[in-house]
Amino acid sequence: MIVNLMSDTVTKPTAEMLQAMLQAEVGDDVFGEDPTVNRLEARMASMFRKEAAVFCPSGTMTNQIAIRVHTQPLDEVICDHYSHIYQYETGGYASNSGVGINLIQGTNGKITAEQLQAVIKPVFDWLPISRLVVLENTCNKGGGSYYTLEEIRPIRELCRQRGLALHLDGARLFNALVETGESTQQVGELFDSISICLSKGLGAPVGSVLIGDGEFIRRARRVRKVMGGGMRQAGYLAAAGLYALDHHVARLKLDNDRAKRLGEVLEEMDYVETVRPVRSNIVIFDLKSPFTAENFLNTLKNRGVLALPFGPQTVRLITHLDVSEVMIEHTIEVLQSI
Repeated sequence: MIVNLMSDTVTKPTAEMLQAMLQAEVGDDVFGEDPTVNRLEARMASMFRKEAAVFCPSGTMTNQIAIRVHTQPLDEVICDHYSHIYQYETGGYASNSGVGINLIQGTNGKITAEQLQAVIKPVFDWLPISRLVVLENTCNKGGGSYYTLEEIRPIRELCRQRGLALHLDGARLFNALVETGESTQQVGELFDSISICLSKGLGAPVGSVLIGDGEFIRRARRVRKVMGGGMRQAGYLAAAGLYALDHHVARLKLDNDRAKRLGEVLEEMDYVETVRPVRSNIVIFDLKSPFTAENFLNTLKNRGVLALPFGPQTVRLITHLDVSEVMIEHTIEVLQSI
C-alpha cells in the first residue's frame, strides 16, 4: 500500500468526474464560446455574490493576474511572510507586475488589522505605494490555519479607510468553510477579488477561478491572455470543477478530521518536537534530533507513506480525496512504530 500525503494536488479524477468531463459541451473559451466554462464562471461568481469570474490553468496564475490588475509598477503588495504569493510563485509579483512586497510576521500565516496598520507606507516619492493586501485562506505554510469572518472584517475596514484593495488567495478556502460554517456569500462581501483552486482538495485535475466585479474580470481576461492562459476547449476541465462543487465540498470535513487525528498521534510521539495547530487538512511538525526531514521521510517511504520536507527538521502531511480510512490507519501504525 502506498499512502500519498505529499499534497492534495496529487488527487486524480474519480470515475464519476471523468464521466462528467467526457460528456462536457465545449467551445472556444478565448472567444467566450465554451458553455461549460461559462457555466462554471457564472456559478462561481454567484456563489460569492460577485459580478463575474474567469477560469485559469492554475492558482498561481489567478493570484498573479489579481496582483497585475490591482496594482501599477512601483506599488507594493502587503502579505504575511508565509503567503503563497511570496513563498511559492517565483517572485512573480516583481516579474509580472513590477511591484514590491511588504511582509508581515503574522501568526501561522495570519495577520491582524493592527499589524497591517503599522506597515502601510506614507506617500513619499522615495517609497513604493501600498496598494494591495493579500490574505491566504487556508495558509499552506501556516499549517492550514484559517481566518474567520470576524478576523477578516477589521482588515477589510482598514483597507477601505486607506484605499487598499483586498485579495483572497482562497486555494483551500472550502477546507476552512466546512470548519467555520460560514458562507461563500459572506466571504465574497469582504474581498475585492478571490482566487479559488479546484485542483487541490476538491479533486479536479486542473484549474482555478478568479472572481471579482465586471470591470476587474474584463481586465483580468486580457492579463490571462498575455500570460498564456487563454485555453480553447477548456470545458472538459471546467466540467471537472462543476462536478467537484456538486460532490466534493462537504466531504472536505472528512479530510480535516483525518488530519487532526494524525496530528494527535504525532503529539504523542517521542521523536516529535512540536506539531503546528492542525486546523484543516494540513499537518506540519518538527522533529527532534537526530532525525532530519530527509531520513525521516525515507523511513516513511520504506513503509509506504509519502510526505514532503518543509525544512531541515520539518515535515508536512496533507490529507485529501484519494486517502482512505484504511490508508489513515496504516499511516498511524507507521508513525507509532518509528
